[in-house]
Amino acid sequence: MNKAVYQSFEASSEPDKGPERLIMLRDQMRKSGVDAFLIPRADVHQGEYVAPADERLAWLTGFTGSAGFCAVTQDAAGVFVDGRYRVQVKEQTRTPFTPVDWPEVQLGDWLKDNLASGIVGFDPWLHSAREIKSLEQDLRGTNITVQAVDNLIDPIWRDRPAPPMGLARVFEDHLSGETHTAKRTRLAAELKSAGHAAAFISLPDSICWLLNIRGQDVAHNPVVHGFAVLHDDARVDLFMHAQKAQDIRAHLGNEVTLRDPDELFDYVSSFQGSMRLDAGTVPYAISHALSDNAILSTDPVSLPKACKNATELNSARESHLRDAAAMCRFLAWLDAEPHGTLTEIDAATRLEEIRRQDLLMDEISFDTISAAGPHAALPHYRVTTDSNRTLNAGEVYLVDSGAQYQDGTTDITRTLAIGDQSDAVKRAFTRVLKGMIAISRLRFPHGISGRDIDAFARAALWSAGQDYQHGTGHGVGHVLSVHEGPQNLSRRSTLPFEPGMILSNEPGFYREGHFGVRTENLLIVVPAPDQPDGNLTNLLEFETLTYVPIDRRMVLRDMLNSDEIEWLNSYHQTCRDKIHPRLTAAEQVWLLDATQPL
Repeated sequence: MNKAVYQSFEASSEPDKGPERLIMLRDQMRKSGVDAFLIPRADVHQGEYVAPADERLAWLTGFTGSAGFCAVTQDAAGVFVDGRYRVQVKEQTRTPFTPVDWPEVQLGDWLKDNLASGIVGFDPWLHSAREIKSLEQDLRGTNITVQAVDNLIDPIWRDRPAPPMGLARVFEDHLSGETHTAKRTRLAAELKSAGHAAAFISLPDSICWLLNIRGQDVAHNPVVHGFAVLHDDARVDLFMHAQKAQDIRAHLGNEVTLRDPDELFDYVSSFQGSMRLDAGTVPYAISHALSDNAILSTDPVSLPKACKNATELNSARESHLRDAAAMCRFLAWLDAEPHGTLTEIDAATRLEEIRRQDLLMDEISFDTISAAGPHAALPHYRVTTDSNRTLNAGEVYLVDSGAQYQDGTTDITRTLAIGDQSDAVKRAFTRVLKGMIAISRLRFPHGISGRDIDAFARAALWSAGQDYQHGTGHGVGHVLSVHEGPQNLSRRSTLPFEPGMILSNEPGFYREGHFGVRTENLLIVVPAPDQPDGNLTNLLEFETLTYVPIDRRMVLRDMLNSDEIEWLNSYHQTCRDKIHPRLTAAEQVWLLDATQPL
């Protein structure tokens, strides 16, 4: 079996070095005259995914999760994580770092408890304008102030990796469905109508979508780092290193001016006219430099990017069918292997090898979560050579994976029975399935957002006193980030769903130390037909993108109602119809068995 190309299984966390590094940081704090310092899991672009050079949080604390931050005083060091990482943070950090349950405990309250007075330092490039404004409000009336300072981690991170310098490439119009000239013109007209002279764009995937380019600056995400200013006449100033842009110069044309990133701060400071900023993603340094010219709003690219056009959606449908065939090949292989002979790394490696047989595959879309037994109870588990576990009989195996194809981005989770399973596992699995089906079957009026329907995914679990500590779904990009905003399916989301949005649908249940269950399909928001007896128009519903069998061996039929049974049987028949022709004869036999009606 060949080694996986795209995923490393080496342990990247160094928790035992954290205490020594914390001593060095506190020395830097004393020299800089600050009493506390904030270390986010972020880079200057404020995206979710960061390059190795920007993994400051992991370097300091040992915690490698994709979300979180650390607050350090001379006497305390709190590592703030949400429900997805409560177990992981305990395993990856050492005293004197203390895990903090966030958002239940807010940063402002923690600082009040751990700092009577003093200055909280922060790197103005690594925090958004909204973050700092919120913290200042929380600390109002105290003797604690917030102050921008130079980054205090970088001087002590002596072997810090170099910033990424991957080449940008053209994303062809036949895959994007719209030229970058048309995109720039369309969005510029909206800026002019609003009276904004320009918009500042910091998110790499927004810049890539706007200019029809892609890159390789972040693992598993085809994005290129840079900043952009879109003017109300459709011109763009693109701040990107020239060596990264050498293959896209002709594509960009005369209306896109390439500028050195070192010019950015002076450019913004001297800008004349109003500039629209996304308060949640723009670095504080930029909003502060613009001062009265800043219009705190939203990224003008994010919503158009989220609402895929017909070309993007048709490409997504095709790439998901090919990915489903790859998943079925993998599942057929997995079922044929004797129990107790495979490890988590074996399975992840084999799945990647199967996907790589598709000539249109460029990358995986994230590190595969290949989790057996109790590891499946960690929603964002990452297998390493140190943690690698055998897939043992009587345990579940959870595999959450995806790929970056030249025509689409995929993400799918299946939980599989390795041998006979307990009644508790089957009941949890079936409750999760009921939630996934409930979302898949929904029809709803325009104006409904994620917070309005999240409970449908949880109702069956709630009835049994169970729940999961992550959102039910996230947006997915088109040959871009597998996690894409602004849309999502969670109790926090107030953005109405729009046709063309792609979202995941992935309820779960996790019993720490024992097992975990998650079932995930991707969905497209599409118009729904008017109902003959209804009084609502402009209805929406979900079209399923993912067609891979759900493990019937863990479904308790008596827990499903007739509509749910009908949905599951229909779904499996569609899996058979769509994927059967794409498989070998032996794989077809497996598929026919896996899709038998309940």
